[in-house]
Amino acid sequence: MTPPVRTCLGCRGKAVRSDLVRLAWDARAGVVVIDHRLVLGGRGCYLHPACAAPAARRGVIGRALRRPVDSEQVAAVLAGLATTGPA
Repeated sequence: MTPPVRTCLGCRGKAVRSDLVRLAWDARAGVVVIDHRLVLGGRGCYLHPACAAPAARRGVIGRALRRPVDSEQVAAVLAGLATTGPA
């Protein structure tokens, strides 16, 4: 069986889901979070940890999640992602 393939928002390249990090909307907190366990409901989006800067610069996270997002909060989440990498 082939593993699931997703598209990175930063580079638009296709990769195996395990190589990417999933971002999702946390409705209770009202913020974008890293979905380490891949279990949060609703829409999610994927990106390589190294592609966090291009994704933030292009502002594609809100479009992918289909909701307005706080760009500063998303930038903080992506900055933490760039330093820690995937979990």
